[in-house]
Amino acid sequence: MIELRQVRKEFRLSHSGSFKTALLWWRRKRIEQFEVLKGIDLQIKQGECVALVGRNGAGKSTLLSLLSRIYKPTSGEIVVRGKIAPLLELGAGFHPDLSGLENILFNGVILGLTRQQVQERIDSIVEFSELRNHIDAPVRSYSSGMLARLGFAIAVHVDAEILIVDEVLAVGDFAFEEKCYKRIQDFKEQGGTILFVSHEMDDIRRVADRCVWLKNGQIRLEGAPDDVIRSYQADSEATESL
Repeated sequence: MIELRQVRKEFRLSHSGSFKTALLWWRRKRIEQFEVLKGIDLQIKQGECVALVGRNGAGKSTLLSLLSRIYKPTSGEIVVRGKIAPLLELGAGFHPDLSGLENILFNGVILGLTRQQVQERIDSIVEFSELRNHIDAPVRSYSSGMLARLGFAIAVHVDAEILIVDEVLAVGDFAFEEKCYKRIQDFKEQGGTILFVSHEMDDIRRVADRCVWLKNGQIRLEGAPDDVIRSYQADSEATESL
């Protein structure tokens, strides 16, 4: 379902001179290339749930953003066979001045449903989110947990074949988080493919078939979740002790 071949991603960092320098009509600017991903090769099969682990800055969110087509790779090839429902930053894709209900319509269409299909699923989406009492309020008034509820509820109702989740469930309450993981398990059993990031190792052990450890923009290790987590935690403890 997903294949990455020698995928690299660089960002350009610009450093300008001081404000005083600019006032004197002399600007000094230095452009640097910062390589976040350094040649990623990865394959994910249909029905597989793969978790990414790694310290902050390892490239996990950048990789998910590339698969969600938010970024383009600097080089390499990405092949995605199927419709993706991304759950990345909290509130991403939501218009703050629109109500929760209006954002369901807006995001449903963006994620590939017709307006009629969204209308037919609104009640189910609202019921899953448990936000019926707030659904007419602008989403700028929503808490992070409410944004996570709405985003997940929409994502699992758009007939996606691939679900991409980046830490957003960590802000929900326990009962709703359990509900989401039950839906993830159902999605997986129906042949859906899942790629997700979590700093909670117990969650990874619970749902992942395979784990991929990213370090410094490269795949350090991939394999059974317990084996990869053990190596990752040992490395993290060794780094912190230095």
